[in-house]
Amino acid sequence: MIANSIERLSQWVAKSTLVLAAFFLVLMALHVSLDVGLRYFFGKSFAGTLEFVSFYYMVAVIFLPIAYVELKREHISVDVFVGRCSPTIQLAFYLFAGALGLVYFGMLCYQSYLDAVRATVRMETAMANFTFYLWPSRWALPVGFAAMCLAILANMIKAVQQRQAL
Repeated sequence: MIANSIERLSQWVAKSTLVLAAFFLVLMALHVSLDVGLRYFFGKSFAGTLEFVSFYYMVAVIFLPIAYVELKREHISVDVFVGRCSPTIQLAFYLFAGALGLVYFGMLCYQSYLDAVRATVRMETAMANFTFYLWPSRWALPVGFAAMCLAILANMIKAVQQRQAL
């Protein structure tokens, strides 16, 4: 019961963050294309295109969809040694790696959350020709890392249920 709830929640969160990342990817393509078109045809461009692409779009496109990639088991993995072990040993290694992943991404989530709170309270800005707020983009990291932790947990539960490494 709880395992199914965690899996459904993980899939919903991973797909939601993927859709959000895709939205930012489309927005980035439109923004850059419009900027290039304006510069080519009229000799003018948007102020802050570089800042928006660097600090908003790219951050969202990189960090939001990592949970979806984990759920689909598409991250890079090397199993030269483990592939020769018995299924029980493979499962043990998989669960150990999952536990390490939970600790690692949990720490990243916690620290990036603290950084996002600090940036929000300070209304963090970047140097630009205008006031450019950085703090909203800081929230993509804890959201992505929390979703990643949920995806790792869902995959670990699925592996235990199936009694085999994924």
